[in-house]
Amino acid sequence: MPIRTLPSQLIDQIAAGEVVERPASVVKELVENSLDAGARAIAVDVEGGGASLIRIADDGVGVPPEELPLALSRHATSKIATLDDLESLTSMGFRGEALPSIGSVARLTMTSRTRGSEHAWQIACTGGELGTARPAARPAGTTVEVRDLFFNTPARRKFQRSEKTELAHVDSVLRNLALARFDVEFRLTSNGRVVFELAGAPDRAAQEARVAEVCGAEFMEHARWFSRAIEGVAVSGWLAAPAFSRSQADLQFTFVNGRFVRDKLLRHAARLGYQDVLFQARQPAYVLYVELDPRRIDVNAHPAKLEIRFRDSRLVHDFVFRSVEAALAATLDNAADVGAVAPVHGAQLSTTAAPVYAARQSSLGLVAANVHDYVPLFERLHARVATAPTAADGAVPPLGYAVAQIGGIYVLAENAAGLIIVDMHAAHERISYERLKLAVAERRVSAQPLLVPLTLEVTTQEADHVEELGAELAAVGLTIVRRGPRIVAVLAVPALLEGTAVEPLVRDVLSDLASGLGVERVEAVTNEMLATIACHAAVRANRRLTLDEMNALLREMERTERSEACNHGRPTWTQVTLEELDRLFLRGQ
Repeated sequence: MPIRTLPSQLIDQIAAGEVVERPASVVKELVENSLDAGARAIAVDVEGGGASLIRIADDGVGVPPEELPLALSRHATSKIATLDDLESLTSMGFRGEALPSIGSVARLTMTSRTRGSEHAWQIACTGGELGTARPAARPAGTTVEVRDLFFNTPARRKFQRSEKTELAHVDSVLRNLALARFDVEFRLTSNGRVVFELAGAPDRAAQEARVAEVCGAEFMEHARWFSRAIEGVAVSGWLAAPAFSRSQADLQFTFVNGRFVRDKLLRHAARLGYQDVLFQARQPAYVLYVELDPRRIDVNAHPAKLEIRFRDSRLVHDFVFRSVEAALAATLDNAADVGAVAPVHGAQLSTTAAPVYAARQSSLGLVAANVHDYVPLFERLHARVATAPTAADGAVPPLGYAVAQIGGIYVLAENAAGLIIVDMHAAHERISYERLKLAVAERRVSAQPLLVPLTLEVTTQEADHVEELGAELAAVGLTIVRRGPRIVAVLAVPALLEGTAVEPLVRDVLSDLASGLGVERVEAVTNEMLATIACHAAVRANRRLTLDEMNALLREMERTERSEACNHGRPTWTQVTLEELDRLFLRGQ
């Protein structure tokens, strides 16, 4: 066939194949246009799951009548004009492809009125054929109606799912946008029935109510807010407690500059932040917001703009990872008022400082100086541990004071909210593990030279990374040098990993370095070794404890990071409130 220019309608339909996958894609593009137009209230009506009708109405700035035909033309946009604009995008859309692409595969009608205009104007586009603008009635803002989606492309229509499935996708898209823009009201109706209606959320309480509406009330009961900023990058959001982990990654929301994205780098960073507290293959739940200079990201990497690229991917990854890790590491000593803690494990821990209760406690001496050895906890416990003080001594500590031990496994304690139940083995395991990590960090990681250096053949790229990042690898005890274009030699490994298979570890590290990671691999293997030591060092079941010993364990838990869960992700304690006990025994009913 000879080379020729494609017809405009066919070009639009090809673009529609990239932008318009299903009704939810249409909703996403049109609602994003409404957000860019400054809308503060957006109503979405669908019929037949969106296949029959999609109507988006907003109260934005509107489109002047002379610009309506341009709005339905390819590559016509008000959002960028120069390359500099493209490199510093703050709008949700910018390509100018959404409206003409949708109009090429549906019957589209657009009605808009600018503020101060006498009346609205309306224009139609059917299968790519553009009509003329005519007067219409409408308040200030814009309404876009999309009927009979894929009416002229039956092959695409055949791939659509059931009405219920398509509505679920529309619902998901809108909820993602609702989490991104708390300042905007959203309403979704299906076949005349209201699916959800979300009012604007100007303050933290209203925002948390919206998150609870989108993610579920149980998520918010287990979630804690955190916020951190450094070097022009800020991260904030809600992290669910490890005990609220999921079997699927269905409650993982990541936003960059107000845009919902499915970014592997951010999800990997968050997962890494949870690595010490998750149970087996469970998935964490979180809502994360990353803010940075628009020039440091590329949002033009995907037609639907669901994937982005970071110019400083390593910096962003490490910052998000460390921020999540630090937020989860908050100790119970930082809880201001345990009476305000929700009746679930580890929820809503405030970062406000509380009275220090540790002054009356003795050191537990959990770990000997040599991290390869351990000393049983209670054999080294001093007898001077204070008994529970009276009310005059001050507030009750977060985990309260021990009252009994049952089954040789669980410690019962009373705090301001009610009953605390502690798994003593899991709690002691976490305490030992955190002390081991601290001991290793304070001594830095010592390197154990190999008697015979290990020579490996690697890719040229991996060898380049060894040359560039040799100092970083040496800092974690791994000494690797380049011997040739594709040859590296391993001279030393971390002393704590002595006896570990060296070649698989090094190859994994080099593979991770090629993807922008790497050093974390050594840290992960080291922590796995420490976790094993801590598990063997922890006090066993059926060990009878005195009240002083139980109280000492509780105080250490309050001072220990990540004490909500053991090294394997199992919860170490749970709260049963007085209200729950009253309901259990039908008091006041």
